[in-house]
Amino acid sequence: MTRYAATYARDRAEIEDLMARYLMAMDYNDFDSYADMFTEGGTLEFARGAVTGRENIRAAAQGFKEAVAGIYKDVDGNPAILRHVLCQSVIRVEGDKAWHTGFWFECANDGPREASGRFTPTLGTFGIYEDELVRVDGEWKFAYRDIRNEFLDGRDSGKVNPVLAMDAKAETALSGGS
Repeated sequence: MTRYAATYARDRAEIEDLMARYLMAMDYNDFDSYADMFTEGGTLEFARGAVTGRENIRAAAQGFKEAVAGIYKDVDGNPAILRHVLCQSVIRVEGDKAWHTGFWFECANDGPREASGRFTPTLGTFGIYEDELVRVDGEWKFAYRDIRNEFLDGRDSGKVNPVLAMDAKAETALSGGS
């Protein structure tokens, strides 16, 4: 049975706010805010590999967005507008540490043009986030974020329920393991 501390609702709200700010920062090319959501020594693991430290995360996020702009084009050949959405999230909080897993997908305006002249949105890539968070000076930050992509070889989420995998990582960390 899952047990929640008296502060769980507040912690969850703060973590969900961090997640929303993270996606807004990425989608609107605010790489400074994006990087600031990680601890100084935080790690981001994604399709291009893993990077550690805010400056490296900032540079990697910016490089990734520039590369994506060359791949996703609207019907006029302009970079498509991508927007990410976080769906169901499971968050486990233990004091000043937390673990999260959640399903994400992205939408883009790279579909065919409608009679009205607007683009038809498309549903693009999807996957899950696997996160470890810590509270730093009263604020939740990502210590580790792994962006799993269900459409890329070696980056899928596997066959185990991601919630069970998250709980196993939490139990290992809480018992002093790595």
